[in-house]
Amino acid sequence: MIIDIHGHYTTAPKALEAWRNRQIAGIKNPSEIPAVSELHISDDELRESIESNQLRLMRERGLDLTVFSPRASFMAHHIGDFEVSSTWAAICNELCYRVSELFPDSFVPAAMLPQSPGVDISTCIPELVKCVEQYGNVAINLNPDPSGGHWTGPPLSDRSWYPIYEKMVEYDIPAMIHVSTSCNACFHTTGAHYLNADTTAFMQCLTSDLFRDFPALKFVIPHGGGAVPYHWGRFRGLAHELKKPLLKEHLLDNVFFDTCVYHQPGIDLLTRVIPVDNILFASEMIGAVRGIDPETGNYFDDTKRYVEAAQIEPEARYKIYEGNARRVYPRLDAALKAKGR
Repeated sequence: MIIDIHGHYTTAPKALEAWRNRQIAGIKNPSEIPAVSELHISDDELRESIESNQLRLMRERGLDLTVFSPRASFMAHHIGDFEVSSTWAAICNELCYRVSELFPDSFVPAAMLPQSPGVDISTCIPELVKCVEQYGNVAINLNPDPSGGHWTGPPLSDRSWYPIYEKMVEYDIPAMIHVSTSCNACFHTTGAHYLNADTTAFMQCLTSDLFRDFPALKFVIPHGGGAVPYHWGRFRGLAHELKKPLLKEHLLDNVFFDTCVYHQPGIDLLTRVIPVDNILFASEMIGAVRGIDPETGNYFDDTKRYVEAAQIEPEARYKIYEGNARRVYPRLDAALKAKGR
């Protein structure tokens, strides 16, 4: 199987964005806040939004399954308070669940959390529990910076995060460390804030002993790990100066990277530097980079082409496409085996 572990519902029907705009307007004028019941999206609308977009591309590119979560830039945890985030997360998670029910062989859901700046992370646990137990979610997206580019909260190694980690370990689910929209003009959302956050999250793990407290905790750092593979020597050197164990021992049982890297040299670097056991296939299709590369004539986000062309052994390619996803996402593996896949 070819399992894409990084998909977002970027093509949701326009009614979702319209409802969200009304919710945001209601932050200043409570009389404008819409009820959840005012959002009407039919199954036919969901089918159309998927069949003509993600599913079409999956079939064209030969992908079998996508781990599907709400649109990352729409999480926008910096907007409003916890109540706003809680309502919004519940709506978005339910839509991804409905997609997975309509296309059970092609999509499996992952959840966004109702994070809010300065609010105890344990308030997110009820949504996580619902998504795992009722919706069959196999992972969560965890925003290391709910402030939207200002980084006002504590690092991922801080004990304030521990309640969510305890629940992740209990359910045996990984977290993709994924920020949302940047409201800081200095940082472009997808070109700077996302990649900065990937690199920052890795460094927060490196400087801490988080995985000594949670040896079974698993993080997936998307977008190829930001700057991490390119500066692997820097991180090895910093770990040495900080008297940390070798990175393989210190982090690589717990930290993994995806293949959302949109050119061949980038994938070649990733597969040469990072152990193959720590690389999972992903494309984030119809995401940050949707166009066609004028140098190749192919879509930038058709990452399967790069993995196919990489100078790696067939066993390594199997691990990237399927084996590692089954290991890092045990609930996904169990769901597939239950279907005889």
